[in-house]
Amino acid sequence: MFESLQDRLGSILNGLTGRGALSEADVSAALREVRRALLEADVALEVVRSFTDRVRAKAVGAEVLKSIKPGQMVVKIVHDELVEMLGATGVSIDLNAPAPVVIMMVGLQGSGKTTTSGKIAHRLNTREKKKVLMASLDTRRPAAQEQLRQLGVQAGIDTLPVIAGQSPTDIAARAVQAAKLGGHDVVILDTAGRTHIDEPLMIEMAEIKRRSNPHEILLVADALTGQDAVNLARNFDERVGITGLVLTRMDGDGRGGAALSMRAVTGKPIKLIGVGEKMSELDEFHPRRVADRILGMGDIVSLVEKAAENIDAEKAAAMAAKMKSGKFDLNDLADQLSQMQKMGGMGGIMGMMPGMSGMKDKMAAAGLDDRMFKRQMAIISSMTKAERANPDLLKHSRKKRIAAGSGTDASDINKLLKMHRQMADMMKAMGGKKGGGMMKQMMGGLAGKMGLGGMGGMPDLSSLDPKQLEALQKQAEASGLGKGMPGGMGGLPGLGGGKLPGLGGGFPGLPGLPKKK
Repeated sequence: MFESLQDRLGSILNGLTGRGALSEADVSAALREVRRALLEADVALEVVRSFTDRVRAKAVGAEVLKSIKPGQMVVKIVHDELVEMLGATGVSIDLNAPAPVVIMMVGLQGSGKTTTSGKIAHRLNTREKKKVLMASLDTRRPAAQEQLRQLGVQAGIDTLPVIAGQSPTDIAARAVQAAKLGGHDVVILDTAGRTHIDEPLMIEMAEIKRRSNPHEILLVADALTGQDAVNLARNFDERVGITGLVLTRMDGDGRGGAALSMRAVTGKPIKLIGVGEKMSELDEFHPRRVADRILGMGDIVSLVEKAAENIDAEKAAAMAAKMKSGKFDLNDLADQLSQMQKMGGMGGIMGMMPGMSGMKDKMAAAGLDDRMFKRQMAIISSMTKAERANPDLLKHSRKKRIAAGSGTDASDINKLLKMHRQMADMMKAMGGKKGGGMMKQMMGGLAGKMGLGGMGGMPDLSSLDPKQLEALQKQAEASGLGKGMPGGMGGLPGLGGGKLPGLGGGFPGLPGLPKKK
């Protein structure tokens, strides 16, 4: 979502941090470029003006211009103002009200209200252990009520039975009553939308609010909308009074202006973001972490959390023990590739690594991208059980069959086997060493073979728990863009040792995870 903005701001601020001293003219020139970058990212003009004015007021002071590292001080000021623009602290859905807590979903047609309603219900049910009832108030769009019912079946969430001919306000009142009688903790009202804001829509929203007395009114907005989303948020807030925002399609390739503008314009927090189509792909919005990623500082804490959510701790520990003994077959390699994809692929993981945002292009040029991993998964899937367990069986005739089955050619198979051999050899050679050190050395060896730079400069994070990682994040913020990070693949930390079991280890340097409770 923020890649183009990240690249622009990164190059502008790197120009400042590379200088020994800054004049007021240097700061002003950089802020002109920052202003242009934000406008190109579709951030609202009033928000850009306010942002650059606040940064300028702090960045041209004597304390900055005469400090030991003035460039990094400016980066810190930009970072702090980005965090302030996005909301300072993350705010989750408020459930502190007498049951049933009523959540009213509003927004334009096509913004993803119905799907988001299902995702929120699934999240509250699985994470908060709340009993949720969903009700569709959309009587205009064909099959809207059936769509919500199907989502309820898919997620195991109760939905209000449909009674033909009822008005949206009557359905809202019936839903609240049914939730009380059914012992539900939360009731989610999925309201109707329009293709544009009009008076009948606002009158209907106000009447539903009066009849259902919602504790939360969440505006669902498409993050790809751009500056129109700002007007949308302002209008709904003035007429209905929203309590928070949910941005959908944050995994898209939009410029991110809506996310940066809506919180600043409305003063209402962004509570959740949709990052995919699956029911589980709804995340809390953490302003500080988003600001870190925009400025290339990475997001180690989110990466550890994602690992904890997606990886089976017992399976990972068993894999780490197996690898330590020097055993590593193609089944193990397939497991590692699958785990990486669950965590967002190589691009997603690299985006969360401090100082690694600029590595994506180098990796793509070296052929290390998610498409390569998908090809490798297809190749492994086309093998027999015996071939995956014993790659030495793969002679010419077998490779020909596998290539035909996976849509690849013999050279792709040979590359996969070469990569597997290198990793297996390294693991065998390092079998007696502790996890974190083994991971770092193996990463350095692979990086050297790929021509992507060596190890060094990256701390060994193998013994850190999530709280210590949070402290490391704050330390990175205080020092600007994390200039101590190396430019090569060695920047990936090795978290496989200590109390954190390895991530299965096949992709060295990826973080371990805390055991699931």
